[in-house]
Amino acid sequence: MKLSYLLIVLSLTIFSCKSEKSENEKTESSLIRGEFILIDDAAVIKGNGFIYGVVIDERTKELAKKVKPLQREEYDMVPVVIKGIIKSNPNQGWEEVVEIKEIIGVSAPTSELPTKIETSDKDQSSNENKNTEN
Repeated sequence: MKLSYLLIVLSLTIFSCKSEKSENEKTESSLIRGEFILIDDAAVIKGNGFIYGVVIDERTKELAKKVKPLQREEYDMVPVVIKGIIKSNPNQGWEEVVEIKEIIGVSAPTSELPTKIETSDKDQSSNENKNTEN
């Protein structure tokens, strides 16, 4: 009787310790290097081989303020290094989201902006006239 009681207590102790470890692993901060952008009420960080949605909170807004002066245009993504907790996303959208815990650094974008092709109003109106005549 004492032996079975001891085994039950021992097994409960072991299983409870294992679940605590897995919970701690989920809450550990990871170092994340990627490009960040915040548009309206959606934020994304994209790195080599991953894309995470970003939980919008005070740290995200602080990061957006640091990134804003370095953006060359509205939709320019800026390289950042953060520490954050990666979680599965219960909502629609990204499979995983990151909650920013610490902003390590922000740097200016190094890549060239994509080439833009602009149409003039004159070309557009002449094309519209051609389409209506046919």
